[in-house]
Amino acid sequence: MSARPVVLVVSPGDETYRGYCLEQVAAAYDVVLLTGTEPSWEKPFIVDHTVADLSDPAALLAGGRALAQRHALAGVITWDEWYLVPTARLARALGLSSTSVEVMRACRNKATARTLFARHGVPSAASMRARNLLEAGLATMTFGLPAVIKPAAFAGSVGVIRVDAPEELPAAFAFASAGASRSSDDTGVLVEEYLDGPEVSVECVTFRGLTTPVAVTRKHLGPAPYFVETGHTIDAADPLLAQVAPAAAAAVKALGITDGVQHVEMRLVDGRPRLIEVNARLGGDMIGQLVRLATGIDLPRAAADLACDQAPDLTPTRSAAAGIRMLYPDASGILAARHVDQTFAARTPWLQRVQWTREIGDPILLPPDGDVFTARAGFFIVTGRTTAEVTDRLDTAGDEITVTTRADR
Repeated sequence: MSARPVVLVVSPGDETYRGYCLEQVAAAYDVVLLTGTEPSWEKPFIVDHTVADLSDPAALLAGGRALAQRHALAGVITWDEWYLVPTARLARALGLSSTSVEVMRACRNKATARTLFARHGVPSAASMRARNLLEAGLATMTFGLPAVIKPAAFAGSVGVIRVDAPEELPAAFAFASAGASRSSDDTGVLVEEYLDGPEVSVECVTFRGLTTPVAVTRKHLGPAPYFVETGHTIDAADPLLAQVAPAAAAAVKALGITDGVQHVEMRLVDGRPRLIEVNARLGGDMIGQLVRLATGIDLPRAAADLACDQAPDLTPTRSAAAGIRMLYPDASGILAARHVDQTFAARTPWLQRVQWTREIGDPILLPPDGDVFTARAGFFIVTGRTTAEVTDRLDTAGDEITVTTRADR
């Protein structure tokens, strides 16, 4: 019998983007898994599992109870956006530490979050709900153009679009509505003022109501009018962290989050932070791994510690920088070729990883017909001493990697 605490992980996600999370938690805890499919890549990192229909709240709860009967659970966590609310509900049912269901539901809904930000004096974008095209038009008259139209509750920038002129509004509202229709929480649409400035996220850890911002992520976006993220960089010595940390902590507090890891997105308008949203989970796109490469801080381990009501170790053990760049083709189509110069890769120790997420022959669909889930062919990660060095290395490595599509006949 192991003497290590047992943590229940709900929905481990895919190996490519979330495998490192499960691996890092399993280094310190015995992991039992509640999953929708029979485990494959997860097997080396778990001691037990239950397969359940995670889209069915009753089935998810029953699966969690079954694991609790077999193991003395110390905590329950998820890094999957879609299961934040059910996981909080499961933790409450099992008598385990967790931020409340109501707070998690507020984090999932951008309209509710905006209301709470305003109530607590946290600067964010002005926002209005639009039930139809007429209301969307009235909102843009109120805020002016450009404006942003987005689903009230979704993720991955799906359905988020900028409107620069009145004639663009009908197509933009239809685009946002299509994205919103995919949500199981709220199918509404929001119209918001456009925050003109660079976008960043603050990676935060909250323990018993005290929030510690540990890193700032500088984000890079594709061409307008869409908000597709093309890459991120993190520098342990980034002076911007001190500037944006108070706003991030205030946003977490405004939502009522008491424990967990948060990915807080904002834009700097005239150098001042304005909140976009708070994700009550580890950031996606390998951001947790970038944090570890740059600072040594282990965010998945911290999330598990918090789920077990234990103070996490947030002591930096290195001061470096790291970056990721997503691999997109120039046009939608069928993936015809993907190539990395192997000689370059073999003699480049700072090229940490090149990961393909699409096979030759797979369709790749860019916005507006596709989204972040259909547009990427892969990604690569580099390290360096500073942001400038990492940016230069991302450009250098990008020149050695090619992604080509052909027309889908």
